[in-house]
This record gives sequence, C-alpha cells and structure tokens, in this order.
Amino acid sequence: MSDSDADGAWVSLFSGGKDSSWALYRALETGLDVQRLVTVHPSEESYMYHVPATDLTALAAESIGIDLVDVDPADLEADTARDSSAQGDAELEPLEAALEELDADLDGGIAGVTAGAVESEFQTNRIEAMCDRLDCELFAPLWQEDPRALAEAMLDAGFEIKIIQTAAYGLDESWLGRTLDRDAIAALETLNEEYGVHVLGEGGEFETLVVDGPHMDRRIDLEYETDWDGTRGTIRILNAELA
Repeated sequence: MSDSDADGAWVSLFSGGKDSSWALYRALETGLDVQRLVTVHPSEESYMYHVPATDLTALAAESIGIDLVDVDPADLEADTARDSSAQGDAELEPLEAALEELDADLDGGIAGVTAGAVESEFQTNRIEAMCDRLDCELFAPLWQEDPRALAEAMLDAGFEIKIIQTAAYGLDESWLGRTLDRDAIAALETLNEEYGVHVLGEGGEFETLVVDGPHMDRRIDLEYETDWDGTRGTIRILNAELA
C-alpha cells in the first residue's frame, strides 16, 4: 500500500463510513488530486462492500465537493454464496468496470485509488490486484494501523461518526445512533476484552456514517428510528439533509 505523491487523477472508494472517509481525508491532506468518489450500492449482503446507508453518500459528496459515481451491482447473492473467494472476485467486477470507464474518461487516466482497508486481507488483496490490472497505485493509509490510534486520530481531526448498524454481543439498542466519541471507544475497549468486539468494528460488529469532518463543508443532519431484533439492529433513516 503506497503513500504515493503521484500526480494525476485519484479516485476514492467511498461508502460514507469512517474508514473510507478517513482514507479520503488523508489523501486530500497528503495533496492527492481526488477527482471522483465511487460508491458501490449493494442491495443486500456483501463480502466486499459496506452495505447500510450508502444512499447518503450523495449528500456527503455534495458536502465534500467532489463528484460522485454510483455503481449499482444489483443483487450480489452473497447470502447464498458457497465459495467466498469466488464471491469476492465476482463482487469486484462491477467496481472494476466502473473504474475502467473512469480511467478512459479522466484526463490522464486514473493515477491511483484510495481505500479504507484496515485488516481485511480478503478485501485488500483483491483491491490491490485490481489496481495492478488498472496500472494505478493504491493509497490505503489505515492498513494494519493500531485501531485505537486510528480512532483517536479520527476524533482529533474532528470527525463526527455515528453508529448506524450493530451485530455483536454487548452492543445493545442504545448503540444505534450513538456518536463514536472517546467514551464510546473506551466502552468498546471493555467489550473487546470481554467479548472480542473490535474497536473499529472490523469483524462486522458495527457500521458507521461520518456526518461531519474537516473535509466537509456542511454537516449531515439525520432523523431516524431504530430497528432492533434483540441481538442486532440498524437505524432507519426518515430524513437526511445538509445543515
């Protein structure tokens, strides 16, 4: 994973969650010329992509001021997949096709891609291989960094992060819509010791949405209700708009 300063157009793989948002922010801070955000919108479960609330990336992109490219892969059929490796490869195909189109459309083509990978070799190896095929670089500033240090860096930078989905023992309904602040991180560290909950949710324990940060001109205001089944839950967005 490169910390490249290569010239040319960069594309940010963007879900609106904390990890992809941090990768984008660090790329901009480093001086990379990010000209497009690309969001894949899975309709159901996915091995490769963040699923909840990806429709809100349009608001985030407007606030950030970078054009958004939407990729609709239809039903990825991840819930019936028997071979995870083949499923991951298949899920990458619509993203790679979209990037190939961008490579042809952008002046000078794509110099590099940003990704919010932290620990998942399953995802990262595929994105690296895709970048090799596209002959571009990969900027993954979160890769194998200490989770607590990353969380602190996000908060120090001014990120406001909302937890929008939970699926882990120890995370009850009160976590839905909770701001991922220092108190929440301390509580997650306790849950990590007790139940193995990952501080950044890398095991799928929770998903997030960045509603404000230094790379955004306007905050995303949310109205929502919570859907809770006793063990896992999500927030159901009733209204979202830029402040």
